[in-house]
Amino acid sequence: MTTMRRYILPAFGILLLALILDFCSKNQKSSGNTGNPRLQIMLTDGPFPDAKEVWVDIQQVQIIMEDTAHPIVLDGSHPGVYNLLAFTNGKDTLLADATIPAGTISQIRLILGDNNYIVTKSGDQIPLKTPSGQESGLKVQVHQPVSGGILYRLKLDFDAGRSIVKAGNSGKYLLKPVLRIISLEPSGGDIKGVVVPDTVSTEIFAIMGADTIASTFTNTTNGNYLFTDVPAGNYSLSFIPSDTSFRDTTRPASVTLGQITVVDTVVLQK
Repeated sequence: MTTMRRYILPAFGILLLALILDFCSKNQKSSGNTGNPRLQIMLTDGPFPDAKEVWVDIQQVQIIMEDTAHPIVLDGSHPGVYNLLAFTNGKDTLLADATIPAGTISQIRLILGDNNYIVTKSGDQIPLKTPSGQESGLKVQVHQPVSGGILYRLKLDFDAGRSIVKAGNSGKYLLKPVLRIISLEPSGGDIKGVVVPDTVSTEIFAIMGADTIASTFTNTTNGNYLFTDVPAGNYSLSFIPSDTSFRDTTRPASVTLGQITVVDTVVLQK
């Protein structure tokens, strides 16, 4: 019996280790699913001394990806009539915040309504006639790749000074929109990984230097955790299990702007 136990116990240990490694590997692969990118579009403008207010009726925000000609309507759009001159001198407003497909953004389109007008210095309200743009949208070329799981911020300048044209001596004004992209860049990076056993709820702190930048908990279904949109830099991740029979532990993580850092699977020890 003693001889048999001598062989069975090591074999059982090897089998248990193999199961744990297989479990970690599967969870690590599933944690590599990067998901979809997220896009925020901010609207801004420069000063326009010839008017008191410039109101533009934005009904919809669309994007077109490089691999398709069909526009995608952004679910997180904020339709409304915007006073462009309220967003000068570094001010802006959130025009859309939506999850989009990974790939390359070819174009952004703003669909305008009919309620466009200016308020002159004397207080007169004058409608703005738009020769085109309501149906097919105001087009801005982008050609920018976006990766899954990353938040991108796009700042869009609706140039009122160049977009409003006086129609001769008629007293009427035309809206010929001039838009340009000031910036489109990832706002941070992501950190993700797995903690096992997944039945133990574990709190994780992302620490940079002496500062705690973010914290989260593991998912008790699969042990996954995720930090989104954290600043680039070097972090120390502190893992604190809710079950105090398991020891606290730490792992290093280096975050690069616009990328996802996958941390090696953490196996809690008693």
